[in-house]
Amino acid sequence: MNVSKYSIKGQKMSEKIDLPEVFGTTFRPDVIKRAVLAEQSRKKQPKGVSPLAGRMVAVENWGPGRGAARVPRIKGSRTHSAQRTAFIPQARGGHKAHPPTAEKKIIEKVNRKEHLLALKSAIAYTASKTAVGDRGHRFEDKMVFPIVVESKAETIEKTQDVVRFLGNLGLSLELMRIKLGKKVRAGKGKGRGRKYKVPVGPLIVVGDRECALSKAGRNILGTSVISVNELSTELLAPGTYPGRLTIWTEDAIKSLGERFG
Repeated sequence: MNVSKYSIKGQKMSEKIDLPEVFGTTFRPDVIKRAVLAEQSRKKQPKGVSPLAGRMVAVENWGPGRGAARVPRIKGSRTHSAQRTAFIPQARGGHKAHPPTAEKKIIEKVNRKEHLLALKSAIAYTASKTAVGDRGHRFEDKMVFPIVVESKAETIEKTQDVVRFLGNLGLSLELMRIKLGKKVRAGKGKGRGRKYKVPVGPLIVVGDRECALSKAGRNILGTSVISVNELSTELLAPGTYPGRLTIWTEDAIKSLGERFG
């Protein structure tokens, strides 16, 4: 299986490149979803409550015969809080019935071979024009998938040149979609350092993490630049939906063949 590659000017070159066998992996959206959810669970932080929360109060039980509920009540008299119900879950200021515990297992595990299958399947989805289009990405109809560009692209040093390079590939509408899709987040996240929601854009995979393109393309809205060794199911299938618009450099394809075959 081979495919034509593009130059940095967006022109299709006569030279073709052989694709690794990983691009022929069976599509398994169910396995991909499980792997992505497992990767997302690793980002969660354990949380719990203090064992003394809601219990730091002196209470007594009146017992029967007083025409009042037999619940713990605050000791004392002639104060606002005296004789008020406390301590128990249904009381004001009482402890929670079943609060979150830091010991809870919140990290999901996936079998090693199953996780590898999910990653391979997510890579194969990047070669499907239909799957990429179903995710909402915008590109020209004449685009050939998977998108492979010459290794010279890794030498681009300026962000404006990377934007021009993506435009030459026919992804101007994709960049415009991301720009217009930037919205203010609903909810309290606005005040917690994540004010905006940005659509997921192209993923550029390079062979060398230290190349100039890694630094030049990292500040483009919605775009990610990673090396082959940094590939993950979540990056290839954001939100558990596979088929992210991915641009592979020629060196990345070679590294991909060495890693997966």
